[in-house]
Amino acid sequence: MEQQPYDEPELTTEDTLIRRVDPKNHLVWDEDLQCKRISSKLFSPSSGKNGGMSVDVEKLIVADGENPKTYVTSPKYLGSVCLTVGSVRGSNLQVGYTPKPDNPYHADVWGTNRPNRFTGRQKRELMNSCSWYVEIAEVCLRAA
Repeated sequence: MEQQPYDEPELTTEDTLIRRVDPKNHLVWDEDLQCKRISSKLFSPSSGKNGGMSVDVEKLIVADGENPKTYVTSPKYLGSVCLTVGSVRGSNLQVGYTPKPDNPYHADVWGTNRPNRFTGRQKRELMNSCSWYVEIAEVCLRAA
């Protein structure tokens, strides 16, 4: 059963959200920059009625004594970017806890009108407000 979208009041504007980067799905070649760069697809929710954009909540990982940079990196996810809850909410999006059996730190970001849809503007705002968390060598964060 999918989680109903909501905005978690325990998450403050300063809290950090981590979005994992899957090179297979989230990197594209940029002819102008002559390098791979992050695709706008990284800032898209999952399909499904209440599909959200998967993120990890840094403060929950730290509270459990884990190293968040190690926790979010795996052979599939070579790198990650981070956003603040404030930047997500500033794009008229919601964020709420959605723990998974294999990831108790999981959360989702949802659209406010249609949970599984972000506008082009919202995607651009997320892209412009993110920074590297675990950088991938020779990959540009965004187009110049």
